Amino acid sequence: MRDAKPSRYRRRVATLLLLLFAAGVAAGQQQAPPVPPELRGVNEQLTGLTKDVANTISESFSFCVADPVDDWNEAFNYTSDLGFVRQCLAETRGDMAQRLCTPAEAKFYFTSLFDAKGEKNLFLKTNVNCGRTSWAPGCEPGWGCSAASNPVPNNGDDIPLRTTNCQPCCEGFFCPRGLTCMLPCPLGAYCPRATMNATTGLCDPYEYQITLNSTNGCGGADKWADFDSTEEIFCPAGYHCPTPTSKDSCSRGHYCKLGSTTENKCIVKRSCKENEENENIIILGAFLVGAIGVLLLIIYNCSGQFLTIRERRKAKSRENAIQLARQQLKAHEGWKAAKQLAKRHVHGVQDHLSRTFSRRRSFRQPTDPESQRVQESRLMGSVKAQEMSDSAVFSAQRTSEISEVMPSVIMDISNDGEIVMDKPAPKGKHRSTHTQIFKYAYGEIEKEKVRQEENKNMSFTGVIDMVKEQQKEITRPLLKVEFKNLTLSLGKRKLLRSVTGELHPGRVTAVMGPSGAGKTTFLNAVSGKVTGYQMTGSVLVNGKHGSIRSYKKIIGFVPQDDVVHGNLTVEENLWFSANCRLPARMSHRDRVLIVERVIDSLDLQGVRNSVVGTVEKRGISGGQKKRVNVGLEMVMEPSLLILDEPTSGLDSSSSQLLLKALRHEALEGVNICAVVHQPSYTLYNMFDDLILLAKGGLIVYNGPVKTIEEFFITLGIHVPDRVNPPDHYIDILEGIVKPESGINAKHLPVHWMRYKGYEVPSDMKDDLKAMGEESLQIGPDRSLSGSTPHCLPGGVRNAFSEERNRLENRLSKPNDLSSRRTPGILKQYKFYLGRVTKQRLRDGRLLGVDFLILGLAGICLGTIAKLSDPTFGMPGYIYTIIAVSLLCKIAALRSFSLERLQYFRERESGMSTLAYFLARDTVDHFSTVLKPIIYLSMFYFFNNPRSSIGDNYTILLALVYCVTGIGYTFAICFSPGSAQLCSALIPVVLTLVSTQRTTPTFLKMLSYPKWALEGFIIVNAKRYPGVWLITRCGLLFKSGFDINNYKLCILILFMYGLFFRIVAFAAMVLLKKR
Repeated sequence: MRDAKPSRYRRRVATLLLLLFAAGVAAGQQQAPPVPPELRGVNEQLTGLTKDVANTISESFSFCVADPVDDWNEAFNYTSDLGFVRQCLAETRGDMAQRLCTPAEAKFYFTSLFDAKGEKNLFLKTNVNCGRTSWAPGCEPGWGCSAASNPVPNNGDDIPLRTTNCQPCCEGFFCPRGLTCMLPCPLGAYCPRATMNATTGLCDPYEYQITLNSTNGCGGADKWADFDSTEEIFCPAGYHCPTPTSKDSCSRGHYCKLGSTTENKCIVKRSCKENEENENIIILGAFLVGAIGVLLLIIYNCSGQFLTIRERRKAKSRENAIQLARQQLKAHEGWKAAKQLAKRHVHGVQDHLSRTFSRRRSFRQPTDPESQRVQESRLMGSVKAQEMSDSAVFSAQRTSEISEVMPSVIMDISNDGEIVMDKPAPKGKHRSTHTQIFKYAYGEIEKEKVRQEENKNMSFTGVIDMVKEQQKEITRPLLKVEFKNLTLSLGKRKLLRSVTGELHPGRVTAVMGPSGAGKTTFLNAVSGKVTGYQMTGSVLVNGKHGSIRSYKKIIGFVPQDDVVHGNLTVEENLWFSANCRLPARMSHRDRVLIVERVIDSLDLQGVRNSVVGTVEKRGISGGQKKRVNVGLEMVMEPSLLILDEPTSGLDSSSSQLLLKALRHEALEGVNICAVVHQPSYTLYNMFDDLILLAKGGLIVYNGPVKTIEEFFITLGIHVPDRVNPPDHYIDILEGIVKPESGINAKHLPVHWMRYKGYEVPSDMKDDLKAMGEESLQIGPDRSLSGSTPHCLPGGVRNAFSEERNRLENRLSKPNDLSSRRTPGILKQYKFYLGRVTKQRLRDGRLLGVDFLILGLAGICLGTIAKLSDPTFGMPGYIYTIIAVSLLCKIAALRSFSLERLQYFRERESGMSTLAYFLARDTVDHFSTVLKPIIYLSMFYFFNNPRSSIGDNYTILLALVYCVTGIGYTFAICFSPGSAQLCSALIPVVLTLVSTQRTTPTFLKMLSYPKWALEGFIIVNAKRYPGVWLITRCGLLFKSGFDINNYKLCILILFMYGLFFRIVAFAAMVLLKKR
């Protein structure tokens, strides 16, 4: 590598002079105007000098030469003004060609500038003309000699003898000390004749000193190297030098940087005075920041207003639909009552007429039979017409759209609440507005409420009809879960021991027990959510072995904690769950019906448009958040619904409301199992089955709620008066209450095993022996199967049980679970994209703070790290990489670390991880695109580098994309504290590693700051032509950069970002919930 061998750099620089004049003149002369006759000889000499080395230009200096033709023309194309060449010819009396250096002398000069270690050397090595034994006058700095008596070889490595006719170096050329030839000064340099400074004794402006006892005076320029060594040769700032011998002041409205050959126009002409060194563009930066700030404020305010206006429109449509549904239901009830009254009236009139005709036939002559039949037919016709209108009413009420009895009109609600009869839409045009969809949804909800009211006092036949109707409406797959000898161990500790039982569809099962009994562990084991444990036994679904996780699309699990999105509203949380987990082919209005039914059943109407809230931002109450937590699973219409303490934190009325909603789900065939703590007696009686666990994960009871007291009575355990049965049983299991029968609470699980005929585990044989002869001999279980909801009257239970058995027979032929086809990745990506966009809009202030900090960092770094031309602004770019990496990584952590629990819940329910990741990354692209603009609007206009803002933006965009991917990886793989620490340290460490010359090359290649810094330096180095050429090559060589790697730097940064995004996604898929 270049930085590993300084001598290699010396060998390359040795041919630099060949490039200085060769390529530029050779290429420039192709498009130059005709050369004057008096200069043709010199032109031929220069052409001959360049011809031998033109082929080696690209290979020798490819790392600092982007385009040989353009770069060398910018440095040595003098054809536009050869006045200094004509002047030199006059001064040398036509001997100029014999005074120009040969390629061998140029190589000698540049080889001697650096020692073996690559350090600068102020003195040239000795040669044939300037040595210890001979020192010609032309060996002095600024002086040169001619080789008139010795022909100058065009090729070869030998330095020609050049010691005659010595005189000061021509203006526009420089003559190094220790060399007797002339080299041309590059464009952007100012090389006048030196003058003696009487005070210092130095030759100004080059500050070299003539050797003592020398007869020479001050000559011309003495050397050209990098900026630090030959600052005097550079055209001063505030001036521009069209040729190496002319220096012009920068006019008003223009600015001239160091080493300029032309004037640069100022954007605001009044801001640039005469001899201005740089343009003051801080005002433009402030204006740009102000414009961006106003734009962001408009976006954030308008976006929030857009969400609010949209919610208001939907709320208005929903309110109209509710009023319409209630008005129509009321009208239907009134019409039904009027119909019954009309029927009774018609029958009364018919009976009256019949009695009248009977009396007339008895006392009068009989009338014409034909006329009598006509009258009766008219009367019966009116009755039939009335009955037909009644059937029309019922048929209209069963249509999908809520409409009036007359099919020719459609009802709507006006602003003042009155019913308005609108004309129907023309045939062939489908009108499906929000109001129409809400009409359907709330119409169905009101019908369901009416049916529930009617079913309170239904007869035996009514129960049969209701159950049959429920059977027809059940469309969900029924899941019966059986668990046999389920044992869960963590090391030597057993969390569950020999748990055997079953969960039936259409029933609500409560899981109770003292603290530490393993209730939550039991739910996790049944639902297949245990990881890192040793589990034995089996869990059967519909009598079949296999993983219950294969049914995860129709299984709902409500965690104990309220894992909901706090920056979304209640309705938005429910809608997202419904969109992603309901069947893809379900119509939109059916989805609306399901969501609205859940909102209504959980009594969330009042807070449906309220943000749920987080720890920092207050939202809805804790009880309402708990109901939202349950509603997320109810809206996906599960077949198995498992709830971990759904009533914790709820008052009695809210708990009963929740249980009523769960019982309504159970009537549709849902298998419901919930952990409950200290339920009230009313709440306790709303459950169908009970699983009672003792400490150690042992089952004490598993069966219907109505028979638990009978079971414990057989053990001699009676519930005292005015004591809640579950509280009494749990107190016994806790050891707080001693049973009256003297039975040991520790032996209750063994009694249950013997009662059910289960095999007692070997480690519980001692308990079985300890029970001895005092153990009660309980007969086999006869009454715990086929039970029914005991909340119904006794006569109704048998009918319900009979129909329920018919439903359970369907378990032998379960529906194909593949019928639940949830939306694919693309549709879920769309839903995730909408959700994340809403979250970002509501967190606009947080994003604004990120932009503000980034802008302040740009101001500070742009002010502190002022641009330094010799370093091409490298310090400022190093600070930029560190600051931008740190701030963008920390901001990227929020994308995934704040929603870790929500993600795990959604992943366990079967949602697409890829859609989730892509949606969050897509929305973050907005920040990725905008953050470079925010930073550069400050840094660029305060630092004012030579490179364009477009080039800087491209590199910074690639850098932000790269570090954002790294931030994703940290957020997913590490805890929040560790991720923040890594995000702060990694940019500093990697940047320091990549800027140290002693760092191994392969480590630099793996460091992303190296590629970002190289990109920044490259775009800046291209703006330093002419006199800056050696400085450019030296800096690129020492840094190990290549000017042709600009596109490679951008590509590698983007590839790093893509690679770390792939790593982050793989970590999301592979890593388990801690």
